[in-house]
Amino acid sequence: MKITEQRVKELAQLSRLQFEGESLKKMQSDLEDILAMCEKLNEVDTEGVEPLIYLTNAETVLREDVVVQTITHEEALRNAPKADSDFFRVPKVIDGHG
Repeated sequence: MKITEQRVKELAQLSRLQFEGESLKKMQSDLEDILAMCEKLNEVDTEGVEPLIYLTNAETVLREDVVVQTITHEEALRNAPKADSDFFRVPKVIDGHG
């Protein structure tokens, strides 16, 4: 599949990246190589091959989930740089423009 310069620009915009000049051409070439590799994988005969779901047969051993109060609400607020009676005060990080 041929990746056009326009397609790279569209993908870059969707992923909030910028490519110009040589880096745009390099990305175009890399994407074409990736797609060529995927096409090569389509040539492999996988008839009768079970899908690999897990790499090992090991099971994850989990501990019991027990709630333990290690610090009180008041102690946590006392360590905060800014707090009011019940909440941490933090600077606004989201604006209405985007």
